[in-house]
Amino acid sequence: MPPLSLTKSYRVAHTIQQFYTGGPIAVSPDGAFLACSCGDDIKIVDTSTAAIRATLEGHLATAIEFGPDGRKLFSGGHRTIRVWDLETGKCEREWKGHNGPVMAMSCHPSLGLLATAGSDRTVLVWNVDGRFCTHSFSGHKGVVTCLMFHPDPERLLLFSGSEDTTVRSWDLKKAKYEEKNDKKKYDKKKNNIVLEKHLSAVTSLALSEDGRILLTAGRDKVVNLWDPYVEENHWRKTILTYEVLQAVCVLHSGTTLHSCVSSDKGGMNKTTSEEVYFLTVGERGIIRMWNSKSAVCMFEHKTSDVVFGSEDDDLRRGFVSASMLPADQGLLCVTVDQQILFFTPRKEFEEDFNLNLSKRLLGNNEEVSDMSFLDEDEKFLAVATNLGQVRVYDLSSMSCSYILAGHSQIVLCLDTLTQSDGSTLIVTGSKDTTVRVWDSVSTRCVGIGKAHQEAVGAVAFTKKKGKFFVSGSRDRTLKVWSIEGISLDSQAVKKLETKALVLAHDKDINSLAVAPNDAYVCSGSQDRTACVWRLPELVLVVKLVGHKRGIWSVEFSRFDLCVIAASADKTIRLWSIADGSCLKPFEGHTASVLRVSFISRGTQFVSCALWTVKTNECIATYDQHEDKVWALAIGQKTKMLATGGSDARINLWHDNTAAEKEEAFQKKEENILKVQELENAVLDADYTKAIKIAFKLRRPQKLLELLSEIHRKKEAEDLLRDFLAALSKEELRQLLEYVREWNTTKLCLVAQFVLKQIFSFFSPTEIVEVTSGLIDSKI
Repeated sequence: MPPLSLTKSYRVAHTIQQFYTGGPIAVSPDGAFLACSCGDDIKIVDTSTAAIRATLEGHLATAIEFGPDGRKLFSGGHRTIRVWDLETGKCEREWKGHNGPVMAMSCHPSLGLLATAGSDRTVLVWNVDGRFCTHSFSGHKGVVTCLMFHPDPERLLLFSGSEDTTVRSWDLKKAKYEEKNDKKKYDKKKNNIVLEKHLSAVTSLALSEDGRILLTAGRDKVVNLWDPYVEENHWRKTILTYEVLQAVCVLHSGTTLHSCVSSDKGGMNKTTSEEVYFLTVGERGIIRMWNSKSAVCMFEHKTSDVVFGSEDDDLRRGFVSASMLPADQGLLCVTVDQQILFFTPRKEFEEDFNLNLSKRLLGNNEEVSDMSFLDEDEKFLAVATNLGQVRVYDLSSMSCSYILAGHSQIVLCLDTLTQSDGSTLIVTGSKDTTVRVWDSVSTRCVGIGKAHQEAVGAVAFTKKKGKFFVSGSRDRTLKVWSIEGISLDSQAVKKLETKALVLAHDKDINSLAVAPNDAYVCSGSQDRTACVWRLPELVLVVKLVGHKRGIWSVEFSRFDLCVIAASADKTIRLWSIADGSCLKPFEGHTASVLRVSFISRGTQFVSCALWTVKTNECIATYDQHEDKVWALAIGQKTKMLATGGSDARINLWHDNTAAEKEEAFQKKEENILKVQELENAVLDADYTKAIKIAFKLRRPQKLLELLSEIHRKKEAEDLLRDFLAALSKEELRQLLEYVREWNTTKLCLVAQFVLKQIFSFFSPTEIVEVTSGLIDSKI
């Protein structure tokens, strides 16, 4: 066994946080970033790592659109439109555009025009550089839901769809204006084409590759094809989809998706208006691809990757939007519950293909209630949320690998078990009073138990044998469940049976922990006690009494006969299993302690702080969460920590002890070299260099000696000015603090000399900006 080394600190290596709460979402022109509405902000998210690259604050966006070059972002809110510079993350300008929320936006590919549609039933076209409105279109009788410029720069056409069931085509070239009373009046009759065939709101627009055919999708479960360039009879065909549609996308030639469904297997011949291949998504959560010529579905995604959190059909959730990714990167779909799915085609046979879910980003985890590492290598993290799902993250890509859904209410707790054959089981407890066992490979529920009468608040697998698990509930009972008959190959869900049952506490059971040898289980309850029970009979061994409020977390030591418990009384206590006595209390928390776990072979433990058992010392505290921390997972192999809580944030922590030690060593080496450099500069009478080094080393006494030596010299002012010119605002403040101390001693002449140079070199405004509380005491 390697020698024990205590952990000194942890650092956040990765963070999974909320970046999309529903509403508009846009893909950058190169597909590398997403712009997502998140509360009152807009988050710029890296599609490869799900990392938030920038936050555009202070705009509740109802529509978002990237500029053609990807450097600017346009956002529409309630009446206002903003232009953001993505390099600086700042708003360049803002103006009022509509008399209500902006519902849709579209950028012209080359002319610097931005079209916006509002709930006020108008469509406005803006010259972004000139900051003025070029066209104002009215005619829709309902909210305008979608907009699209024709991609051909030579055709200044704008299409709009509305809740009034109509689609309108606006020709900006033919727009005629009349000057009257200093106002511009639009002549509607000369360029307004009204396309009427839908029976419900229009939700999406798309153009064929040659730009001749307009495709429109709506909530009336059809896709209509139009030719807007003929003078009459624009309608060409209606294709029934039998699904409320949210998006329609054209498959362009040369892309993998197009080659998979078209008769042109090379995929290089540009599709014509006679035959358009397109895909649709909607309420069913299934992707389907169509041929406009035959009006038949060429491909239907075999299984929906949209997760249903409930077995009730009325609560099923589908897609809300979809878009084709540039450079043949595949398809992006967004679900109602803020999942962002990336699909790529996969050939299964020579004449058959399927869509592969290559990545799943979760915009919002809401409240995290529990978590645990998966597999022997601990490359995955299972997270329980109040959405009724368990979300399993791949820690290498920080994307969601898969989702376990089946509980009808919030999942409150989970635990994991790696069996001798390498397979991993996950057990979950829910507010729906059931416990479920899942297979991590097939992602299926393989067992379900329904013996509890109230919400299941705690579950724990046995550590060695893996033949049963224990559950604790708000009905105050403990139950031992057998998993010996579970088959991972069978499609049937086994009904789990209880091996033992006991009325364990007087109030809710919040936490469970099984001993490393599977001989005991410890339960922590709201009744302020923890109890140790012998397994599997659930015979009481000892009752731990002493906490003044409910116990939220318990855990056995792997190396000693003791249990650690965390309580709402703001304390952590170490208890002896032998006699039930309190071995050590740990005080210092200012709020309820919700999670605690041993590390470093039981010599240390982590709550939201790092503690050493032997000395009762709190080594470090961690406050990277903005709300309660409900979940804590410890990687036994990777030594990684994972924390999650009410702020919907998941932090992954790495042991930073070795890195800090190395950094301290490097800093010490640099200081030794700097000190030698300082001595050499003094010997060479290079006072400017010596002053800079002494100040950088934060040696006020040496700095004072150097200033005392030069302040009477003729070149003193020039030397000091060279030094002052290189100071930052923080360094200037530090220098003023030194001068304040010197000014109260017999060396006040040196202090006054330095002050004189500071006041002559810096303006009063700069000095006041740096510090306001120090000036009076210095003067």
